[in-house]
Amino acid sequence: MTSLSAYIDDFARFISASPSSYHAAAETARRLDEAGFERRDETADWSVPSTPALPRAAAASAGRHYVVRDGAVIAWVQPAGAQAATPFRILGAHTDSPGFKLKPQPTTGSAGWLQAGVEVYGGPLANSWLDRELELAGRLVTTDGTEHLVRTGPFLRIPQLAVHLDRTANEALSLDRQRHLNPVFGVGDIRQADLVGHLAALAGIAGEDVAGYDILTADTNPPARFGLNDELFAAGRMDNLSSVYAGLMALLTVSDDEETISVLAAFDHEELGSQSRSGASGPMLDDVLSRIGDDLGATVSERLRAYADSWCVSADAGHSVHPNYPERHDPANWPVAGSGPLLKINGNQRYATDAAGAALWARCSAAAGVPFQEFVSNNTIPCGSTIGPLTATRLGIRTVDVGIPLLSMHSARELAHVNDPFALSAAITEFFAGA
Repeated sequence: MTSLSAYIDDFARFISASPSSYHAAAETARRLDEAGFERRDETADWSVPSTPALPRAAAASAGRHYVVRDGAVIAWVQPAGAQAATPFRILGAHTDSPGFKLKPQPTTGSAGWLQAGVEVYGGPLANSWLDRELELAGRLVTTDGTEHLVRTGPFLRIPQLAVHLDRTANEALSLDRQRHLNPVFGVGDIRQADLVGHLAALAGIAGEDVAGYDILTADTNPPARFGLNDELFAAGRMDNLSSVYAGLMALLTVSDDEETISVLAAFDHEELGSQSRSGASGPMLDDVLSRIGDDLGATVSERLRAYADSWCVSADAGHSVHPNYPERHDPANWPVAGSGPLLKINGNQRYATDAAGAALWARCSAAAGVPFQEFVSNNTIPCGSTIGPLTATRLGIRTVDVGIPLLSMHSARELAHVNDPFALSAAITEFFAGA
């Protein structure tokens, strides 16, 4: 996609279609289907029927495949000349974002209001979720194990206490996670309301058939360009749909004659620490890479050789310098929105970038003709972490951490410059091409 405007417009559509990690995985799968990728079932045998005339580890035919596991998706392009020790080029990202997750027995209320019982998911900037029209989105699972995606559209709101009733609200707003963050969705008797039944009806199933659910909140305000020359872009969930979309767009450009196997790994549950079957600390990526190796007839030694020659770019959003709080940033490293993606560096390996990874990202950026900026935290403000160190630790694959600069990270609505998502995808395209 060569036009910046076309890229941002389609990125906005991708965000709007992805109010939950499950929707993000489904939207990614839909686009992969349209591009001719074949979905693979993890319970099925992926092996190609043996041909006696071909020796083990002979060149395999080209293939474009993907798997979905809960709210995660891994897609890959296997070139026509792939061998047992062919290395991987992996773009790692995550599909989930901070917010609020529906509790069991979710229909609650107080003082005549109907409310949804929610628990905090990840680390949202809680005050940013106040006084917004929110939706519920995620999956319902019926007693037979079938999953049904559902979303409500504008449905809830977390109402803020009026300043007349809290004269200190503009000085020190304090939000109790249990008492102050339950959204309202109507008025009446809670005995007559059935939130799960409402979701089931939207999904076209009976409420009594719902055996479980993973339902989260999402802001319903659509993505928007604004500011001077329409150069600013605001949307929810750019941490980290910006990287999922950038990786997807880059993967769709990969040809069948590359010298590496290109992989998009979009994990779930990063905001919770990635410790799940579909998170980066889980087995999913190793499962898929191992099965690709099995199809190519790889021995243990050949698989380890492939990993040793592979690279992972861990792409997750980072922080632009904040004009109102510049003292919170490193005084010598002030990445500015619009000046290129971030190369994320941390001496304590909270990011996986090292000198070799920095050189790789410099090559990818130069080949794409886009700038990049270094990011490092102020020593008094420890940084978060990403899937990068987890992937490097689990698989021993060389990893570098990058991402677009944001303001208002973990807000219900984050802020970026339109240049940076576009540049990130361009650099990832060159990464897949072998820069």
